[in-house]
Amino acid sequence: MAQLQACYQSTAMPPPADIVKVAIEWPGANAQLIEMDQKRPLSSIIREVCDGWSLSGAEQFALRYADGPQLYITEQSRGDIKNGTILRLAISPARAARQLLERIQSHGIDARLEALKELAKLSADPTFATEFINMEGIGTLARLVESGTHFGEMLAFTLTAFLELMDHGIVSWDLISLSFIKQIAGYVNQPMVDVSILQRSLAILESMVLNSHSLYHRVAQEITVGQLIGHLQVSNQEIQTYAIALINALFLKAPEDRRQEMASTLAQKHLRSIILNHVIRGNRPIKAEMAHQLYVLQVLTFNLLEERMMTKMDPNDQTQRDIIFELRRIAFDGENDPTGTEKRKAMYTKDYKMLGFTNHVNPAMDFTQTPPGMLALDNMLYLAKVHQDTYIRIVLENSSREDKHECPFGRCAIELTRMLCEILQVGELPNEGCNDYHPMFFTHDRAWEEFFCVCIQLLNKTWKEMRATAEDFNKVMQVVREQITRALAMKPPSLDQLKNKLRGLNYSEILRLRQSERMSQDDFQSPPIIELRERIQPEILELIKQQRLNRLCEGSCFRKLGNRRRQEKFWFCRLSLNHKVLHYGDLDESPQGEVPFELLSDKIPVSDIKSVVTGKDCPHMKEKSALKQNKEVLELAFSVLYDPDETLNFVAPNKYEYCIWTDGLCALLGREMGSDLTRSDLDTLISMEMKLRLLDLENITIPEAPPPVPKEPSSYNFTYNYS
Repeated sequence: MAQLQACYQSTAMPPPADIVKVAIEWPGANAQLIEMDQKRPLSSIIREVCDGWSLSGAEQFALRYADGPQLYITEQSRGDIKNGTILRLAISPARAARQLLERIQSHGIDARLEALKELAKLSADPTFATEFINMEGIGTLARLVESGTHFGEMLAFTLTAFLELMDHGIVSWDLISLSFIKQIAGYVNQPMVDVSILQRSLAILESMVLNSHSLYHRVAQEITVGQLIGHLQVSNQEIQTYAIALINALFLKAPEDRRQEMASTLAQKHLRSIILNHVIRGNRPIKAEMAHQLYVLQVLTFNLLEERMMTKMDPNDQTQRDIIFELRRIAFDGENDPTGTEKRKAMYTKDYKMLGFTNHVNPAMDFTQTPPGMLALDNMLYLAKVHQDTYIRIVLENSSREDKHECPFGRCAIELTRMLCEILQVGELPNEGCNDYHPMFFTHDRAWEEFFCVCIQLLNKTWKEMRATAEDFNKVMQVVREQITRALAMKPPSLDQLKNKLRGLNYSEILRLRQSERMSQDDFQSPPIIELRERIQPEILELIKQQRLNRLCEGSCFRKLGNRRRQEKFWFCRLSLNHKVLHYGDLDESPQGEVPFELLSDKIPVSDIKSVVTGKDCPHMKEKSALKQNKEVLELAFSVLYDPDETLNFVAPNKYEYCIWTDGLCALLGREMGSDLTRSDLDTLISMEMKLRLLDLENITIPEAPPPVPKEPSSYNFTYNYS
């Protein structure tokens, strides 16, 4: 009995916090099962392991993870080792770097190929990379590329290793030689080159442009835009993605005076139509990274409008004033009246009032506010010249009204331009985590102007539907903004489809949607209703809690933060069915379904979790590399803090998953679920439950048993008109 009690006590006692039980492997030998004391120096533990296999020279060895990326373990990273981890004894990073450096310069082709293959894999390890770079390894790889003697797989592994090493940020990109750039650019400009070599060459050039101002100019001289556009016409979406990424990088880093020139060159090379036909309308679904690059290109293209948007009109500039004269002439004089301007100078003030300008005497003053500045005048002139009939109809039908319901075209066009700039965020840099591109903007060479033309017609139509007067101007603009944002959210594939969406979102439909949303959010304030709500709320919160925990049991896939988006690494995390353990582990690719617990090698007892922190308070968001992450990434970051002083860091794929996981983890800790999603779900479910309970059921007998199923009809020769 005493032995049994002692056994029970030994199993019940938790292991010391500084002791982790691991297995260590060595080829051709039985694994050693040891209790690693995290307070002991790592060199002492390695020496003990080597003694167990009678290996001399313990200083020449190191420990690596046996699974996943197989990173080297250092004094700084050893805290990540968990109970049950399988490690591997390996040669030290310095020794491995020295051996590989010798082997990649050997004369034997097979030996060199194997060395480069191993180097490409090891270069992702920061510990190894530091040693290899300190031995001038990057210079050696650069010379191998410059020599032009490597081809096929050998060259692909060389470029992979080079890119991985440079991405650690240990060496400045400014040290790259011109001959290396010319060689890499040559692979991109060649009509026929191996896909793996082309992909890595595009990635290297993109990194050069983004990380070095001086290299931007060199790359821009070596790369032809025509050749990059040619890579968009292939069937490989990875190559297309890297090509657009390089175009975006060149666009982003170009001096302001060169961006318009580059945009003109891309337009002459039919970039837009090639992207539309070979990417957006291709036979393959758009992957997340391609969607992001299309979004970036869309943002950079619209940002070309920023200069005009922030340019005030000079009332004394005759050239600019002539544009306003042209607007008046097209509206009131017609094409065949060249002398009309001289004859009607005295009537200009009246005409400008009919055109809807705020300043009737000098309408140039209407364009002195930025934004939208001169961009509004550009839009108006485009409408007047390209869609002349529409322009004349809008102006004349409003200028002829006598009931104070006329829509002031000039004022509306200026305010609409400002609104569209806000909606499409003209002048703002792309967000790292955003994929929000609109296919319709790739369907026309003058997509911005055409978008304005569609929206100004919508504004005029909505004004008439609302029977608005000048006092209702702001109300009309609010409705139009809602119409446009709702239509854009539907992602119409073309401008014609946008028109159809807007046609369905007339003023009556907006009122109906507002009323429906308002009813769904009604919060009655009478004391009985408030009391009912308070009684219902705990039940609904418990329902939401169970849903969150069920989702955590299903698990989610998360992306690891890295320097390059297109070489994504994933990991999966899920809660055990008894809600007592978090299981997680690395994955080679994003899973298509639920990942079994057996494949998730690491785990954290829920009882060890201290707290959950979010946003900039997360440890991984405080690191130097993470400081470059934008606001959107910060909003999706959260960390689990657990004993003794460990963290498990997350970046959710989207806002929904972020809310699910932060809510679920808070529920596990017995804390309040405070996400936006919980508040929305709570309001929706309480509203539904209250409406069900408040149904007027007076004098209605509710049967205890379900009603019988009616007999089948004698024939089915009947129809029902749903209209």
